[in-house]
Amino acid sequence: MNISKRIDKLPFTPLLFRVLLLTGIGWMFDAMDQGMVSGVMAAIGKDWALSTSQLGLIGSIGMLGMGLGAALSGMAADKWGRRTVITATLIIYGVASILSGFANSFYTLLILRFLTGFGLGGELPAASTLVSEYSPTKIRGRNVIILESFWAWGWILAALVAYLLIPQYGWRTAFFVGGIPALFAAVLRFAVPESPRYLEIKGKHSQADALVKIMEAQAGVESSDIKDTADTLVSNVKVTIKDLWTRKFIKTTIVLWIIWFGINFGYYGFVLWTPTLLVAKGFALVKSFQFTLIMCLAQLPGYFSAAYLVEKIGRKKVLSIYFLGTAVAAWLFGHAATTSAVLTYGSLLYFFSLGAWGCVYAYTPEVYPTALRASGAGWAAAFGRFGAFIAPFIVPVIYKLYGGINGFIYVFALLAGVFAAVAVVVGIFGKETMGKTLEEISEIKE
Repeated sequence: MNISKRIDKLPFTPLLFRVLLLTGIGWMFDAMDQGMVSGVMAAIGKDWALSTSQLGLIGSIGMLGMGLGAALSGMAADKWGRRTVITATLIIYGVASILSGFANSFYTLLILRFLTGFGLGGELPAASTLVSEYSPTKIRGRNVIILESFWAWGWILAALVAYLLIPQYGWRTAFFVGGIPALFAAVLRFAVPESPRYLEIKGKHSQADALVKIMEAQAGVESSDIKDTADTLVSNVKVTIKDLWTRKFIKTTIVLWIIWFGINFGYYGFVLWTPTLLVAKGFALVKSFQFTLIMCLAQLPGYFSAAYLVEKIGRKKVLSIYFLGTAVAAWLFGHAATTSAVLTYGSLLYFFSLGAWGCVYAYTPEVYPTALRASGAGWAAAFGRFGAFIAPFIVPVIYKLYGGINGFIYVFALLAGVFAAVAVVVGIFGKETMGKTLEEISEIKE
């Protein structure tokens, strides 16, 4: 019995818990940095008297780094291992985030934000791939969404920093608070073992066997010797982006890239600008941070509900429902005229959008074979970051074009349309992966 089949027979083991927890801690600090950017943008804008286009560039340059990091790290993770990449990229992110706090000019900050994004973008596809490959079929989607739920805790911490520290101590504090713990998390990552599935296709059968035997012992399952080491691709195949566009995977790749572009454009179109737009709508800066903190709390039930449903009704249905829910919430948030409406519709917006994000991360590494998995996830994330890159530029242009309340309405009408379009694409062209092993999914005909 090969490694993959042995893993799929197992329950949730202590070793899997360790992988999920330690990977999640790093994920949390990544999210904390992204969450603080929205607060920092509003504060830096006042401190340095920046224009809206300059603020948009601060929000976008990190996305450009994330795109490059995701593309390169995906291929690196398929070549050198998932564990190596997620540790190295977290170190890059942590160092660059700390140095951002010392930036003394707009252009220095842009360079450091690019490097921070490079580390962050490089880590996420490799980390979700690692957790997916460690997880048995019956809980694979749930586990990756739980990993993604650490993002919510990072945003909650970021909102607390923005609300409590930035008004009192300035925006530089935010970068220090986010970067230093990230370096500690990188140290913890050395305790995360490599993916047994990856080790198997690289011909390191004894190492893969040893890790699976640990999980089997923890689960009280009798170990099985490796008798079949076959996988979909042999270990010495050089993986390139061309492999993702072969006849076998082209439909999967197109659908996945549309999903990633849409969710990045829509999500970063509102989260990076929410405090700034709320200020423009008439709320004080501190009050906008307070609203953002409250709305961030709604991310947690969004994740947990998606984690439950993804193994009950399937990936396609959850993605479609949560994308459509995000579209409706975005439309309502754009028309919110009172404090209670802002909080209610904003919370729904965070609930559905983060539930959708969790399912996207669960779905992405499932649709490619092991030798292509990290590369496929990395390139999809990279293309998606292009959407995240242009959204912070388009949002202020639309807001300024229509001005005031109308500008607010039109911004969120655009974002609602993007989320609705992705819901339709997933519902029609996506493929269901619930209940199928990673090996079975890669054999499904397009």
